[in-house]
Amino acid sequence: MTTTYAALLRGINVGGAKKVPMADLRTLMEGLGHDGVRTYLQSGQAVFASGHGDEESLAAELTGAIEKRFGFAVDVIVRDHAYLKAIADACPFPAAELEAKQLHVTYFSAPVDAERFAEIDRAAYLPEEFRLGDRALYLYAPNGLGRSKLAEHLSKPRLNKGVIATSRNWNTVVKLVEMTASSGG
Repeated sequence: MTTTYAALLRGINVGGAKKVPMADLRTLMEGLGHDGVRTYLQSGQAVFASGHGDEESLAAELTGAIEKRFGFAVDVIVRDHAYLKAIADACPFPAAELEAKQLHVTYFSAPVDAERFAEIDRAAYLPEEFRLGDRALYLYAPNGLGRSKLAEHLSKPRLNKGVIATSRNWNTVVKLVEMTASSGG
């Protein structure tokens, strides 16, 4: 059985570091035996179909292949269509009423609990807010991610210790749901 996935690569093609041309990424993934490989933007999203492996093994395979091909390590999270759709559908903020730059999802490689973020004085950051989901964190930043003090705090290494965390704006969240659905699964 073939499943359609999105691979989320963390920290590539940002500020001239860790350059991974999307055409090369597509070729690399096809070489791993994946079908229907398509990329979205330059910031590290690829959609593909695979009949072997699961999210964790596919992420590990892609991580190793990228390091071998490009000479540097890249953290990768792989999620299937059902998960991506569930995350979009479960958004606790009124996504339809917000600009895409105001709403972000941070995807985690493993579950995180509220205890991890207990030290954050949420009231101090209002009107910015965050809520936890299934291996995800939803961030409402009315002035955008670049100006968000809460986003800056949430990205501290000690809060993300032991997990891979990579964020996407709402447009990308929605696009990945669409792209994985149109590939059949």
